[in-house]
Amino acid sequence: MIQTNYNGALQHPLGSGFSASSTTWDVIQNIQLHNTLAIVTGGNAGIGLETVKTLVSAGAHVIVAARDTEKAKRNLADVPNVEFAALDLMEPASVDAFAAHFLASNRPLHLLINNAGIMWVPLRKNSKGIESQLATNYLGAFQLTARLFPALKAANGARVVNVSSYGHQMADIDFNDLNFEQRDYFTLTGYGQSKTALNLFTVELDRRAQASNVRAYVLHPGSVLGTELGREEPIDLFIQMGTHDTNGVIKPEVAARLKTLDQGAATTVWCATSPLLNHIGGVYCEDADVAELDLGQIEHKFDEPATIRGVQPYSLNENSAKRLWEWSERVLGFQFVSL
Repeated sequence: MIQTNYNGALQHPLGSGFSASSTTWDVIQNIQLHNTLAIVTGGNAGIGLETVKTLVSAGAHVIVAARDTEKAKRNLADVPNVEFAALDLMEPASVDAFAAHFLASNRPLHLLINNAGIMWVPLRKNSKGIESQLATNYLGAFQLTARLFPALKAANGARVVNVSSYGHQMADIDFNDLNFEQRDYFTLTGYGQSKTALNLFTVELDRRAQASNVRAYVLHPGSVLGTELGREEPIDLFIQMGTHDTNGVIKPEVAARLKTLDQGAATTVWCATSPLLNHIGGVYCEDADVAELDLGQIEHKFDEPATIRGVQPYSLNENSAKRLWEWSERVLGFQFVSL
């Protein structure tokens, strides 16, 4: 029987035994990934880099898809069983070229980890007129998953893992103006919308893909120190959120409570490998477990990273998930026909 996480029906912690302090090395214990092929987008830095290292340590062969392949090669120079390929998720032609090259190898794909993303950028649009955060964080992942689906299906037991964010709580989808043509652009609204879209995609993908023995998961990595996501963010935003002092320096008490990179990547690895998820999908996860549905009972404080948790019901809404899927197919000009 097909199960769904529409409207958060399955959003109940499983009691995984892990926590916010768990690392990738904790969750990969006793997991064997020999004869497993994974693709990790944005695997050249941050939590993507940690994800690649962990999967390889368990025996997987990993293709690192990144805009900057030279940077990827430098950062993974001492890691075996890794391939590198160029991919710019913002541009549909790049996604198609990457997928076509991979499919030509006739290999099954066991893990697709849509990790790459951008944040806090000024208003930009891709060649199709799609706002850059929506294009990179969501639509590129939708297109890549669709194009690679024959290989996922061939694995007969694949998982798609989408790296979202607590940032989805900053904005629901605005179907009337997805690309900020009639409304003022606020970068955090664009970011929030893109992550809400990724949550909705995961819910719908898991429902549709179960018959092909492919399951999908989406996650919040936590508040992590040492990523490159905020490299374009105005320092005033950090100060406004209370995480930095007036000189733009992160407050020591805040830094001490942030996750390390290997803690930040733990939920990605858990979603990709945990046997607890063998019979459940479409769920939003955090701290290496299924997250709690946020019905207003969680008090969020940006200077208290442990409170930045929970998933909004609107980002798991059945009608929105179906509507977004149809919009995505229409914008990209093809149907997700391999399901």
